[in-house]
Amino acid sequence: MSAANPVEQESTELDDQPLVEPLSAPIEGAPHKYLIAFAVVLAALMQVIDSSIVNVALPDMMGNLGASLDEIAWVSTGYILASVIIIPLTGWLGEFFGRKRYFVGSIILFTIASFLCGASHSLGALVFWRIIQGLGGGALMTVSQAVLFESFPRREAGTAMALFGLGVMVGPTIGPTLGGWLTDNYGWPWIFYVNLPVGVLAAAMIIGYVHDPEYQRRPPSVDYMGIALLAVSVGSLQYLLEQGQRADWFDSRLMILLALTGIATGAGLVWRELTIDFPVIDFRVLKHRQMWVGTLLGVVMGVGLFASVFTLPVFLQGNLRMTAQQTGIVLVPGALATAVSMAVVGRVTNKFDPRVLITIGALLFAGAMFKLSRITGESGSSDFFWALIMRGAGLGMMFVPLTTITLAELSPRELGQGSGLYNFFRQLGGSLGIAAIATLLSHYTAQFRAILAEHISIGDPTTMGRLDMLTRALVARGADPWTARERALELLDRQLMGQASVIAYSRIYVLSAVLILALIPLLVLVRHTRGAAGVQHVME
Repeated sequence: MSAANPVEQESTELDDQPLVEPLSAPIEGAPHKYLIAFAVVLAALMQVIDSSIVNVALPDMMGNLGASLDEIAWVSTGYILASVIIIPLTGWLGEFFGRKRYFVGSIILFTIASFLCGASHSLGALVFWRIIQGLGGGALMTVSQAVLFESFPRREAGTAMALFGLGVMVGPTIGPTLGGWLTDNYGWPWIFYVNLPVGVLAAAMIIGYVHDPEYQRRPPSVDYMGIALLAVSVGSLQYLLEQGQRADWFDSRLMILLALTGIATGAGLVWRELTIDFPVIDFRVLKHRQMWVGTLLGVVMGVGLFASVFTLPVFLQGNLRMTAQQTGIVLVPGALATAVSMAVVGRVTNKFDPRVLITIGALLFAGAMFKLSRITGESGSSDFFWALIMRGAGLGMMFVPLTTITLAELSPRELGQGSGLYNFFRQLGGSLGIAAIATLLSHYTAQFRAILAEHISIGDPTTMGRLDMLTRALVARGADPWTARERALELLDRQLMGQASVIAYSRIYVLSAVLILALIPLLVLVRHTRGAAGVQHVME
């Protein structure tokens, strides 16, 4: 190997353990790195919380705005569609407008749209401003990740991703609790007004402490065709995943058309972006092995993670009749466990093989899912404590090292595009997981209800005893015998459905565990990593 290529010379000499430092991380880090971390995590947390805070207020919005369930769903769907389309564009938009200017502008746009959402007096206005809010919010998480990765020194890349993960993972737990409290005490507009002081503070701190990178260059042209293909393909597929179950999936011509449109325009997007000089989405970053392997693992983790995060609050509120605030209290220990786990893992990522940390995290997460699969309709809040502690610790051990190794090989110029693609595919995996889980829950509930119903008949002594007991209880409360009997049958059917639902959730948690365990074999695709001199290294 010639001396003219010192990187290859080093890689050859260290044949067993060649070292390549995270290229996008600076050697010493920014002088105000922790103030930068606070500002960008605040921005990311605001976006993540807003994705979940709205759901608990939808019933109040329906009554206040006179909207149906399908109509009010656009308050969530519109936001998600807009943000998911923007996420893969954030790298290019940061180069085109200047990353600091684009970041601050996105926060301001998100904050102003939040105020106008709260001030809306019609469904149309609310949906419109939610879409605008999504256009601003799509940048917050992705740009925050890139800024953090560049603000911390190479030896502290794990710490940077741990701080970022606090917002991403803890946010969905805070959202429903905060949303329920604000809605109950002040009304639904306050779930939007709460963003105002946070957005102003985050924007002010970013203006003061974040600077554009020296390598930043404005693209000489705009790929309008690429932007159009992205909007159509991602919009079609995301809408399919959001609304497919309500339309019985491919029994609907619209869903079939959306699927075909999404696939065709998606293929066209990839082809175009790989064949032009200045693409809006640089798929070439996936040539790095760590990038495409980490993205694949992120999709799998997104499916399993979003599935469990989505189903548990629904179970607590739907089956156990907990309020949004009570649900939030149950989820808090798991969020705290995630925070502690990320803080610890962020410190030790550069000392241990990240594959080992991800494996331990996957095992903890799977163990938590198996514990949750044993819940019943009589479970109390204490029955979820240790399962959620295990799940929270497992999430922290997976998220930090996975994000770090995914971005480790990217150069500074590639970081924005790589972060955008990684978050986009993880979000898409989450949407796929939620859509699949919602469909499976409906299917399993109907299946188990039919199985349980086979053991209930009017001639069965146990069934008759239960029916008589319910009838007498209703008569004692003042109902006439005929009405009491009818209500008793309804209660029996409701109990049957409730038990079928519990069994369906149990099956879902087992599937989530199996899916997360599927991460472990995929880790063989990750290059050997180890810590040395306080720096994470990735084998060439």
